[in-house]
Amino acid sequence: MTWKLYEIDRTAHDLVLEFRDREVLGESHKMRATIAYGLERFWGEHLRLSQKEKERDKSDFWKATWDALCKVMKDAGITVPNDSVNPRNTSEIKSMAAKLWDERVLTIEQRKVALAVLIEICDSLVWWTQRYKK
Repeated sequence: MTWKLYEIDRTAHDLVLEFRDREVLGESHKMRATIAYGLERFWGEHLRLSQKEKERDKSDFWKATWDALCKVMKDAGITVPNDSVNPRNTSEIKSMAAKLWDERVLTIEQRKVALAVLIEICDSLVWWTQRYKK
C-alpha cells in the first residue's frame, strides 16, 4: 500500500487565490452548506447563478470548484460526470442530473466518497477564504 496525495488543500488554496479579486469568496461558506443537499444541487448552483449577469463570477467560482472535485476524483479512479451544459437547455440539464443520480454511472459508495472529498475541498476553501478575503 502506498500513500497518494490528492492535494485537496492546495487545490482549495489555488481556487481562493484565483477568485479573491472577483469578490466571490463568501460563496465558499455557501458551498460548504450546500453539500448537505447532495452532488446534484451543488453542481446545479453554478447554472442558477449563471442566469444573472452580476452573479457570473460566483457561477464561475462554483463551476471551478466542481471541476476541481472532478479532477481529484478522477485522480482517485472515480469519474464524476461533468458535462458541459447550456443553462438554457433543459434536456442537457436533465441528462447531467440523471447521470449524477444513476448508480450505473456513479455508485452510492462513489457518491459518498465524492461528497466526502467535496466537504474537504469546501472546508479548505473556507479556511483559505478566511485568510485571504479582503
